[in-house]
Amino acid sequence: MIANSILDFQLLSVSDAELLAEVALRAYTDHYLHLWHDGGAWYINRSFTPEVLRRELDNPNARFYLVQQHGQPVGFLKLNLHQPSPCQVTVNALELERIYLINAVTGLGIGRACMQFVIEQARQLQKEVVWLKSMDSSHDALAFYGKMGFEPCGTDRLPFEVMKEAFRGMIVLHRTL
Repeated sequence: MIANSILDFQLLSVSDAELLAEVALRAYTDHYLHLWHDGGAWYINRSFTPEVLRRELDNPNARFYLVQQHGQPVGFLKLNLHQPSPCQVTVNALELERIYLINAVTGLGIGRACMQFVIEQARQLQKEVVWLKSMDSSHDALAFYGKMGFEPCGTDRLPFEVMKEAFRGMIVLHRTL
């Protein structure tokens, strides 16, 4: 477990899939059900069941961290350790694929602490760039990432037919270390 002054970051393993599924479901349902024609059921079954998460946790390129505040789970991070940026494919990069936090900790500095943790992990792994994708409709998230030193470098579009069209646009952001 890695700690900072606000949070603990617990590296998860395959045996933690049930716990991760519970935290993921809570954090995802707090923020994202409005994106879907089916209320999120398709995406939740595709992404956050214990079976799906066991496979992802077993991937040596992926690291999942449980984010805890005062010993209570408040979210999770998924890092892809060796994932070239779509904007700079030749650069040694780390992808922040997922950062999901429960609604109760919004505005408490948890997101900032998580981003600082991710950047420190990238530095320890001697990465040159950290990158992520954010929905182009998530103006608050995009502003937050900008404050954390991330700059837009491309766009993408999610192919999920069950997702409402207005929410499929993505912005690729990166930060040079």
